[in-house]
Amino acid sequence: MPEVELSEAAEELLANLWVMREEGNAACLPLSELETEDRDAAVPELLTAGLAQQESDMLSLTSTGEREASVVVRRERLAERLLVDVLDLRESVATEAACKFEHLLRTGIDDEICTLLGHPKVCPHGSPIPPGECCHAGAREAGKAVSALSDLVPGQGGVIAYLHSGRRQMMQRMLAMGAIPGARIVLVQKFPSYVFRMGERQIAVDRETAQDIYVRLTGGQPVRPPSWFPRPFRGWGRRFRRGRRGQ
Repeated sequence: MPEVELSEAAEELLANLWVMREEGNAACLPLSELETEDRDAAVPELLTAGLAQQESDMLSLTSTGEREASVVVRRERLAERLLVDVLDLRESVATEAACKFEHLLRTGIDDEICTLLGHPKVCPHGSPIPPGECCHAGAREAGKAVSALSDLVPGQGGVIAYLHSGRRQMMQRMLAMGAIPGARIVLVQKFPSYVFRMGERQIAVDRETAQDIYVRLTGGQPVRPPSWFPRPFRGWGRRFRRGRRGQ
């Protein structure tokens, strides 16, 4: 589907409708609950583009709108992951920044970022990241900054970026062993079980657990943005943090 050019306000409204459905709420939004500027500008923009439909006072997504909304939400959540895992920003700062940053992640670039991050399944707040074509294809290009532990080679390591698992007991076990974000980790072997080292300890886990441990491959230091990184934002994380401290 061709890229749809939308204003920031229209994209935000599109994403809000998606999140409402994702959270199990009604997939319709009363127009009376919108700000006046959204009703006057963003709503007509979505209706004209065929991304939303209006019935009486209720606004909802069309099937085309659902697809476009998933792209917008994917970009924003990938932006959060990038800012937290690669540029090493605090989550509170990254959330605020990602809303502005995601508009620069056009089709193609978001897939490269997704691959760079090891095809993450959730944003830093635990919300699912809609998969893209690169995820379905199982892309494994070189140059990733964050990777699942299961995709490393023995001897490779870094620091734990985050854990992703719906298995509560596994999460509790990992946390009890000190496998928390920021901990240094090195993969020792992959067969017959996955064994990793943290400090002087060696821990064996199954493949499913190894797939749920995401490792930042930079030794804990923020990496230099790659060549495709949007030019206005190169070095941006450093400037943003400096500005925040000055407030």
